[in-house]
Amino acid sequence: MPKPRRSNDWGFPRWRGYGSAREATTVRLCDRHGCDEPGDCPAPKAPNSPDRWYFCQKHAAEYNSKWDYFEGLDKAEKEARAKSERAENAGYAEAQHYGWTGSGDGSRSADEMRALELLGLEADADFVAVKKAWREKAKEVHPDVKPGDEDAARQFQSFSVAYEVLKQAEERREWRG
Repeated sequence: MPKPRRSNDWGFPRWRGYGSAREATTVRLCDRHGCDEPGDCPAPKAPNSPDRWYFCQKHAAEYNSKWDYFEGLDKAEKEARAKSERAENAGYAEAQHYGWTGSGDGSRSADEMRALELLGLEADADFVAVKKAWREKAKEVHPDVKPGDEDAARQFQSFSVAYEVLKQAEERREWRG
């Protein structure tokens, strides 16, 4: 009677490399019709459903671009869900100043971007350009230049607020870095 041979997969160390089994491995293909790529990116078929599509990376990106996280919610529910999402992710905003980016590429807040737009500046404008633009705009609508003009006074106020937002942001950047 021949002596049974042991597999090389027993014990430690393994005598054969991981993943070098002799049997064929099953590869799930992308669920997109006509795609022969491996489907290794799961995507939900419906909200709150355990069923998943399995796409290749290209088709998963295409599927997710059309995904509406807030579909079926009314306006108040959308706002509440968006607020809770922001609250849960607030810790990431604290680390914003550690980024590798410069101005104009995502490092400015929405308030700063609105202030730059109000002053007629590009997103990558430095503080010298901000100061110059604010002075030019303020000279046009200053209450001393146009006394009694309420529209000019409102514009001057909005330019001043925009300048203060950008000034405080610049001071924060200098303080941090």
